[in-house]
Amino acid sequence: MTKPALPSVALANDSGFSLDYDDLRGWLAEAERLGEVKAVTGAGWQEEIGMAAELVSHSDKTPALLFDEVPGFPKGFRVLVNIFGGRRRNMTLGFPAHFNKLELSESFAGVFSPRERVMAPVEVADGPVFENVLEGDKVDLDIIPTPKWHEGDGGRYIGTGSYNVTRDPDSGAINVGCYRIMQHDKTSVTYNAGPGKHGRQHHEKYIARGEEMPVVMVLGGDPMTFLCAGSEIPADVCEYDVVGGIRGRPLKLVRGRHTGLPFPADAEIVIEGFVDPKAVVPEGPFGDWTGTYTEAGRKRPLTRITAIYHRNDPILLGFPPQTLPDEYSRFRAVTRSAMLKKNIQAAGVPDVKGVWCHEVGGTRMLTAVSIKQRYPGHARQAGHIACQCHVGAYSGKWVIVVDDDIDVSNLEELIWAALTRADPATSIDLIKNAWSSPSDPLLTAARRKSGDVTNSRMIIDACIPFHARDEFPPSTKLSPDVLRRARERFPDLA
Repeated sequence: MTKPALPSVALANDSGFSLDYDDLRGWLAEAERLGEVKAVTGAGWQEEIGMAAELVSHSDKTPALLFDEVPGFPKGFRVLVNIFGGRRRNMTLGFPAHFNKLELSESFAGVFSPRERVMAPVEVADGPVFENVLEGDKVDLDIIPTPKWHEGDGGRYIGTGSYNVTRDPDSGAINVGCYRIMQHDKTSVTYNAGPGKHGRQHHEKYIARGEEMPVVMVLGGDPMTFLCAGSEIPADVCEYDVVGGIRGRPLKLVRGRHTGLPFPADAEIVIEGFVDPKAVVPEGPFGDWTGTYTEAGRKRPLTRITAIYHRNDPILLGFPPQTLPDEYSRFRAVTRSAMLKKNIQAAGVPDVKGVWCHEVGGTRMLTAVSIKQRYPGHARQAGHIACQCHVGAYSGKWVIVVDDDIDVSNLEELIWAALTRADPATSIDLIKNAWSSPSDPLLTAARRKSGDVTNSRMIIDACIPFHARDEFPPSTKLSPDVLRRARERFPDLA
């Protein structure tokens, strides 16, 4: 809203793309139409909501859960979890239910284009989010049934399916980014933005000025905006513009009454406040995306809440990481794989046939790339680019490059290729001192204290050796034509 919009490009219709919801309630109605929402009443915030979220997180066949009548809270204050599974997974991204995850990822890549396909939002004066406004002495985060998601968490995390809105104090550019939010008391929270993240960069600029940073936190927004807020989007492009471009219609935004920051007029719950330039308080531990808890004693900036806005009968969106693989990794595998493939191709690597950021690695620690080999060194080129380009650089561990006869999304096929086509002594490259995450469980306390948040990368060339392609023993895997005929002949066995 503070910079000129990039040109909009019309959506292609040949992929079957149709995003039929605008807000979280519209998404919920679509999921209910698919029969994939289960209502749960009477579950407590202390552990029961978190336990149920863990149980449904690991299967793609479990329903979304909508918790109501949480003890101690008014009926109508609800919590929604497990949005990315079943047929609703494809519905969330706007594609037909029959697409498999590779087809879904490829199709999403066709509509996700942060440079070319954008549409600026429009500002409106009012919206459902202002049905209830709590300011001054009425600010009370305890009205929201925030769960304790994991048994070892250091507190209640009000923001897991949420995003923050901040403004660059120099350029005025708006950033929308996903950072977990821990509730400290009824008027204050902390959030966790890692080094290098755009929201962290904004805060560091305010600290240098000695000023409070205005912030808005959307705790119940539509899934597509949440998806884009957690994606790797260039700093000079606003996530709101990207969402508008994907939908083919602009987001309708209102402004916070205390910060002037924009947020969707149809959001469920929004909190607004200011980040102290000096005060830091303990944050965590938290069950993070690595399937491990963050370290105890971490400190993050304190945010003082000045206003709460919420709709009648509001929905808190929960999207907590769980033991891997989980809902979070299913979600990010589809979106990150598509973006990583684009990055690799943009760097000039030819004939990239497939990319998959594996769920078991939290979609960062294990990446698979398939290519049609064109020249000696092609596989190493693809592997090095994959682990150091914009999407792949943060907190990766292993990259495995395979030939195009391997389904990169199939973990067993991927490991089979590594075992039969890669030689441990000659097929592995290592990179040291790469960009990592504070969540890496291998980081020692001493390294964290020194700021050495780096790791190593392993690139495995699991392609058939280029010089031996004609003499390498062929795979017994069925050819695509035979596999198709086998499935047609024996449909009950496939």
